[in-house]
Amino acid sequence: MSQPKNNTVIAGSLLFTIFLWGGNNAGTKWLVMSWPPVFTGSIRFLCAGILLLAVLRFTKLLGAFQPLTPELRRQLWLRGGLSLAVYIVVFNWALRLTSASHVALYLGAAPVWALLWEEKPRRTWASARRYGPALLTLAGIAVLFWPALRTMKLSLLGECLGLASSVLWTTFSQQVRALSAQLAETEIAAHTMWMAGVWLLPVGLIEVALRGFAVNGAQAGVLAFCIVFGGVVPYALWNSALRHWRTSRVLLFGNLIPLSTGLWAHHFLKEPLTHTFWMAMILIVAGVVLGQAGWAKIFGLPESM
Repeated sequence: MSQPKNNTVIAGSLLFTIFLWGGNNAGTKWLVMSWPPVFTGSIRFLCAGILLLAVLRFTKLLGAFQPLTPELRRQLWLRGGLSLAVYIVVFNWALRLTSASHVALYLGAAPVWALLWEEKPRRTWASARRYGPALLTLAGIAVLFWPALRTMKLSLLGECLGLASSVLWTTFSQQVRALSAQLAETEIAAHTMWMAGVWLLPVGLIEVALRGFAVNGAQAGVLAFCIVFGGVVPYALWNSALRHWRTSRVLLFGNLIPLSTGLWAHHFLKEPLTHTFWMAMILIVAGVVLGQAGWAKIFGLPESM
């Protein structure tokens, strides 16, 4: 009885994470329209990582603090922090160049990339079940790309960066899962965030020197929300889930990020939820669900072909 209860708690924490990330995506979109994208990512992760690390170091709210060995520190810098830094650069520029709901929809395709990562093609029903639904996901991505391809607007670059960010998010999640064998999930979140912020800071300062930077009360408030409720809280919950569930299973909840982001962006940024968005969302969600569901057991199908 304890395992179903644990699964329910994990699923609930992931739903709350998706809700917070929807608000974070809309808030980050608003910030990068006036702030340098790399600098915005650097400040957000530096502050969020340091804040989470302070909670771990000086309180017992999130568990015991574990000192890092030199080898583990090196892995965190090169595998966790660097992969998160690369992801957030691409993600923030995608937000700047296209709609927040589109970028989030590309992230919804991440479970497919994780499935392809976890299993190579084989002559089995299980393999066909994974690779077949990927075509639906690719169809959904094509639906998102088509308007930009037809008009050849600048948003095409944003769509490409959105697609790249979903692959990079899968890569980062795989790195977190590997690191979780040696370190608690909340510590991974803290270290990878501040390390990513340090990786990005030199480029961010160059952006500021070239473009300038100004801040008002509203921007400071949105940044604070993104740091605490878009960084500290959801990353801790997400990394905790990755410790207990397979990466592809955790990423399945990413299907709800587009809906959460779209509703936040529609309400606060007045972004339209177009027919293209809904059509692509149906295709991508269908592809991921078909790829994850246990159809062989449900219909008594053989695992081998």
